[in-house]
Amino acid sequence: MSKKISLAISLMLSLVVSFFLVVSPASADTFEVKMGADNGMLKFEPSALTVHKGDTVKWVNNKLSPHNVVFDSTKTPVDAASISHKALVFAPGESFSTTFDQAGTYAYYCEPHRGAGMVATITVE
Repeated sequence: MSKKISLAISLMLSLVVSFFLVVSPASADTFEVKMGADNGMLKFEPSALTVHKGDTVKWVNNKLSPHNVVFDSTKTPVDAASISHKALVFAPGESFSTTFDQAGTYAYYCEPHRGAGMVATITVE
């Protein structure tokens, strides 16, 4: 009888352990933001985006280049220079990415087109 109980416990433990090995944590997502709207407007699409910690945002040059992404140091919870992409992109489809690990609201703009209203925000939950 003791062997049957021992076997049952071993089987149960194996089942529980295998469950934890199969269940993986949620993976991070990548979100795309167009630099320049499809209709030719100087804006980011989307202009407001909500992501989760660990997610990545990929900016893709779309229309009316050149564009870049500069985070506003007064409206960003981390060092804005460390996540900005000040180099201008010219070619359609050219892109760069940033992964967000700290919650907060991040305001950014395109330097050449900020005066035209090319500004946006990312909220990291």
